[in-house]
Amino acid sequence: MLSEGWAKVYITVEGDSGDIERCCEKKDSHMEDLSLQYVNLEESENLERHRTEGFSSSKALVVRRGAPFRVSLQLEDRTFHPKTDFLRIKVMLGSLYVIIPVTSSKKVSSSSWNAYIDPEGLNLQSPSIFICSPASASVGCYRFQLCVFTQESQKAYAIGKFILLCNPWCREDAVYVPFEDQREEYVQNDSGLLFMGTPMNLVSRPWSFDQYEPGVLEACLNLLQVSPWHQKNTRLDYLNRNNPVYISRVVSAMINSEDDLGVLKGNWSDDFKQGVHPSMWTGSGDILKQWAQSGYSPVKYGQCWVFAAVMCTVMRVLGIPCRVVTNFNSAHDTNANLVIEEYYTETGQKLNVSKDSIWNFHVWVECYMTRRDLGPGMDGWQVLDPTPQERSGGEFCCGPAPVKAIKDRRIDLLYDIPFVYAEVNADVLSVIVSKGRVISYSKDTEKVGSLILTKAIGFPIHQSITGDYKHIKSPTSSLTSRRSTMSGDSTLSRAGSSNGVSVSLTLDRAQVAGEPVCFTVKVINRQNVAKKMKVHFNAQAKEYNHGPSDAFWETHGVIKLAPMEAKVVHQQILPAEYAHVLGDNLINLAVVVEDMDSQERVLASEEFNIASPHLTVQVADSIVPNKVQTASVSFTNPFSHPVSGVLTVAGAGLIQGKVNFRVLSLCPGGRMEQHITFVPSMVGTKMLQASLSLTNISSTIRGFKMVSVHGA
Repeated sequence: MLSEGWAKVYITVEGDSGDIERCCEKKDSHMEDLSLQYVNLEESENLERHRTEGFSSSKALVVRRGAPFRVSLQLEDRTFHPKTDFLRIKVMLGSLYVIIPVTSSKKVSSSSWNAYIDPEGLNLQSPSIFICSPASASVGCYRFQLCVFTQESQKAYAIGKFILLCNPWCREDAVYVPFEDQREEYVQNDSGLLFMGTPMNLVSRPWSFDQYEPGVLEACLNLLQVSPWHQKNTRLDYLNRNNPVYISRVVSAMINSEDDLGVLKGNWSDDFKQGVHPSMWTGSGDILKQWAQSGYSPVKYGQCWVFAAVMCTVMRVLGIPCRVVTNFNSAHDTNANLVIEEYYTETGQKLNVSKDSIWNFHVWVECYMTRRDLGPGMDGWQVLDPTPQERSGGEFCCGPAPVKAIKDRRIDLLYDIPFVYAEVNADVLSVIVSKGRVISYSKDTEKVGSLILTKAIGFPIHQSITGDYKHIKSPTSSLTSRRSTMSGDSTLSRAGSSNGVSVSLTLDRAQVAGEPVCFTVKVINRQNVAKKMKVHFNAQAKEYNHGPSDAFWETHGVIKLAPMEAKVVHQQILPAEYAHVLGDNLINLAVVVEDMDSQERVLASEEFNIASPHLTVQVADSIVPNKVQTASVSFTNPFSHPVSGVLTVAGAGLIQGKVNFRVLSLCPGGRMEQHITFVPSMVGTKMLQASLSLTNISSTIRGFKMVSVHGA
């Protein structure tokens, strides 16, 4: 029986005898043969040295480029004679290979493969060899051999495999990040938050990236193997995998299934019967493993945040720093004129007649890398968007587009900068039409890209990065200025005006399910004549990426304004009136005021979400691995009717798979509490997340708790 950590090796001859002849040189002496008995890949030491401990379940050793890893040899028959015995390492990636002489010098070059015998504590019966790849080596699964030649013989031994990843800890690597807290967050962190909803009413959705779950690493490597680039020209693909720009474009295209055997099938309809509703996914692991196990059939279904979160997993697995980013009020400018037209009826109902669109939020990723292809100044965060919207180079992919280039409108550079620039900078033209004729219009230059967020480093909260994408007029953050707009301190960005009258629409507070939607409309007569005004209120449900459906609530009235008078009108939509449009829907709320004498009309509108209540997750303070722990999940029903559903609890590194509990009818105001036991398997900060899918409402209630698992 082999001792732990050791693998038996076999003499191999690959192809013809020329392989060994290239590895070894014949000698004419008659010394005793040198044979290799075992090789120890020193897994625990190498995983710790390369910060790949999370991949310990892999069948191959996982290391990072630009840093040495150690293998130990166990010789039989005799010891190693440095003056007469020679070793070489043959490293193979597909049909590519390199032969590395094993030297006695620790001086290595970051631009080439190196191997040396450990000169410190040299044990001639079991010497150690350090192998170091260049910082620009290709990512992939390598095979390697040890070639042994003496004055008497030559032999080649198959050692096994190792997986080589990018190395953000290596200064010479194109993905190098200089700060440890950023490397921990953007490479090693296996959980995070995805931001949705609206700027005033943010929704923080927990997500498990699952990069250390069994099978995920292999699925990510298979993604590169089944890509059209690899299938078309295997050799060229392997060579290009040294470049994170190339890798990121391949992954961006492979996350969606529009052109290839990609991971996810997008679906923005109302029919998800053939798969899983995008809002039901809680992590990347289930998606990637299902894709791999199905023989690379696309997983159904994804929408933007699912595409982005899965891409974040793949990039972190490959060693490329990555974070998920949300752009609120994201424009899709189909005619590239940087103007998005939105059309309304004369009573404020929004129409679905424009090819352009604004998504209330759109989610993509940023990856950190140098851009040697673009010259100085474009290094750093790069936008990549795997959601299939437009083709780039013939494929449904987007990026990498330097964030710095987007801010400075460098549309002459690669890749897809004009498209992303429009997503964060387009103007919105709101047009009122009647009988096919434009009767009023107004332009909003602040709505699109009003807030751009990512998760803060080390904390489960958001961080605004709006200023990285665009030149902000105010020194305050977008979130602060947006909230002051919504609270009534400034209503310019959500107001309409004409020569005779102006109108502003303000939500009184962030909206929560079970409470009335309260809002205020302020109408100002800007002339020295009295006015009689019709006021039309209209609310329509909409999905984040679609135009709205028919109005579910409307009311009309008449107000009289004295010369230069301002009047404030308070309105509310009761929970019973919006209950049937809850779930992931948003609401488009509009008001049109009409001068009854001149027929002049002015529009103000706002889109908002109604936040779901939260589950409360509680865990003991002291958590250690491999010991039974207890958590509790509680929920109080805020709705005016009973609810029931299924509670699901999951947590990478905490719980194997998912645990489901049925929640029976819970009366209004009723409280449930469910206790869960789990056994942590990994040290570090982990996310325990819970979701309650309600059966009688199209809604999912979520909650999470960050858990610190300390070493024993």
